[in-house]
Amino acid sequence: MANHKSSLKRIRQAEKRKLHNRYYGRTMRNAVKKLRATTDKAEALALYPLVVKKVDKLAKTNVIHKNKANNLKSKLAIYINKLA
Repeated sequence: MANHKSSLKRIRQAEKRKLHNRYYGRTMRNAVKKLRATTDKAEALALYPLVVKKVDKLAKTNVIHKNKANNLKSKLAIYINKLA
C-alpha cells in the first residue's frame, strides 16, 4: 500500500476517473448500439449527430482513441447510407 500523501491522493483520483470514464464509455456504446439497431433512415439520421458528439467528446478527453472514434463514425455513416 502507498505510504505518501501524494500517492494516496493519486489512487483516489484514478478511481474517480475510472468510474467517470466507464460511465461515459458505456453511454457511448449504448448510443452506438441504439443507432445500429435502427432500421428507419430518418430516425438514424436524427440520432447520428448525437452519437458523433458523444464519440468526439470521448476521443477529445482520451477515453477512447481518436482513430477508434473516426472508425466508429465512418462505419455508422456507411450503415446509415445503406438504409433504404
